[in-house]
Amino acid sequence: MPDYTPPLADLEFVIGRIADLASVTELNGFGHVDLETVNGVLAEAGRFFAEVIAPTNLPGDQQGSRLVDGAVVTPDGFQEAYATYLAAGWAGVHLPEEWGGGGMPLVVGMGVHEMFKSSNLAMSLCTMLTQASIDAIAAHGSDEQRERYLHKLVTGEWSGTMCLTEPHAGSDVGALTTKAEPESDGTYRISGQKIFITWGDQDLTENIIHLVLARTPGSAPGTKGISLFGVPKFSESGLRNSYEIVSLEHKLGIHASPTCVIDFDGAVGHLIGEEQQGMRYMFTMMNIARIEVGAEGLAVGERAYQHALAHARERPQGRAVGAEPGTTSLIIEHPDVRRMLLTMRANLDAMRALLYVTAAGVDHSRHGTDDATRTFHSERVALLTPIVKAWLTDRGVEIASTGIQVHGGMGYVEETGAAQFFRDIRISPIYEGTNGIQAIDLVLRKVPLSDGAAVASLFAEIDESVRWLAEVAADLAAPLTAALGAGRETTEWLQGRLEEAEYDDALAGATPYLDLMGTLAGGWLMARSWLEADRMLEADEGDPDFLTTKKATASFYLTQLLPKANGLVPAVTAGSQPLAAF
Repeated sequence: MPDYTPPLADLEFVIGRIADLASVTELNGFGHVDLETVNGVLAEAGRFFAEVIAPTNLPGDQQGSRLVDGAVVTPDGFQEAYATYLAAGWAGVHLPEEWGGGGMPLVVGMGVHEMFKSSNLAMSLCTMLTQASIDAIAAHGSDEQRERYLHKLVTGEWSGTMCLTEPHAGSDVGALTTKAEPESDGTYRISGQKIFITWGDQDLTENIIHLVLARTPGSAPGTKGISLFGVPKFSESGLRNSYEIVSLEHKLGIHASPTCVIDFDGAVGHLIGEEQQGMRYMFTMMNIARIEVGAEGLAVGERAYQHALAHARERPQGRAVGAEPGTTSLIIEHPDVRRMLLTMRANLDAMRALLYVTAAGVDHSRHGTDDATRTFHSERVALLTPIVKAWLTDRGVEIASTGIQVHGGMGYVEETGAAQFFRDIRISPIYEGTNGIQAIDLVLRKVPLSDGAAVASLFAEIDESVRWLAEVAADLAAPLTAALGAGRETTEWLQGRLEEAEYDDALAGATPYLDLMGTLAGGWLMARSWLEADRMLEADEGDPDFLTTKKATASFYLTQLLPKANGLVPAVTAGSQPLAAF
């Protein structure tokens, strides 16, 4: 399998120029951050992940994690690689220094996370779930719980999980039946079975803090009656808690990531926050987790693209148009292969821009200097989060599939490594609320935010980019103008359906609407990328070859990929009748 090359130039461009790192460094607590420091951090992180973590990816897939005598054993080399990861201090780059973190903005931490996910998606999932646990405990835990848990979780000495799903409930969290019986000492006894628990057990960390949704006696039915509990694998005295790892799922991909079935049998749990507030607390975990899952689509797509590009540069087959008779050309010289590679690359540029703009929005929403700024960015992040999660993961699957296609028949053979990327990323559209649920969330909850003002402000920003682009490249502004019109038309149609309580009609168009909005957002940010690269070339800033490639990739997206948005309008506005007639 070819080596992983960290996309440092792409990260520098998107974080510094498109996500506007300079504006983030002006926020409370980030005065020590500048572009030169960030680039140094990312370069060192890239070296680490390429040299230490990436080599574990293929062996981890081949060996997988195993359940031995009721405990998970990770693949050979994982313990050593994870210990090196902790020693290097990468676990909490963007988390507060008071808890042992690096104090960087999320938009910088996301660069570290992207490279970790590209290097070994399966291993990175352990740290992603730990991040979700940190968010929940920091926001809703008691002072004593923060003191007990956060430093160990932030430094990666302990890990965290999210124990939500039950066999009979699936995505319907309100149907869960796990019980939490109160004890006289203020603890609770947790009983019930949870499934699909990513990294529910492992041999990498000293302890695991399971965040478990359960019901206390007399609680309300449905989601209103759910509470959140911290259930450690080991107590402070070192005693093993009362739960069992029943089995590991045998999965299509991410074989090194142990997906556990856990039976809690009177395990000691500690209430996080207030009783019957668990569903609200869950979304504290889920919101950043959904952005992180979107990053998986980008990260694995990047690895699949690099793999396919290396193959296309080395594989001779056929004779390209214009080549000497009797010669064999590299497949990268054939137009259809170049189209596949450029489609992969253009989508990756759009995906990366959307991810980092959203991550910077999280930083502004948390650290903005006034309420109005924090509210604006909170709503923008809320609007973009389901798009980031669903659109990036759907594109990631497509990119990995295209990578197999570039390899031809050998792409379907495991020894080339191309198939692993497809197998690994296929779970991401299902994680943390399926992409259909993300589309429902976008239509029912996010488009109506502030009576539609959140989505209207996004369209206004796209309008501004159209005006700037039209002044220098009218041929590129035209498809963005058309796609923006499609976004406005479908948004108004959906708002009308919701106002008339025609929910079936709105939900029937939710998934194509999310696809349209993701494609449009990608076009908007590709326009901004083209404009910035063009400005930098004119000012003689940066590497001219890199910037010329950025412009060419953005042009391809705007003229050949963005027009798809217009074709989605009939699917969004068809209503529910075609589905009901089936």
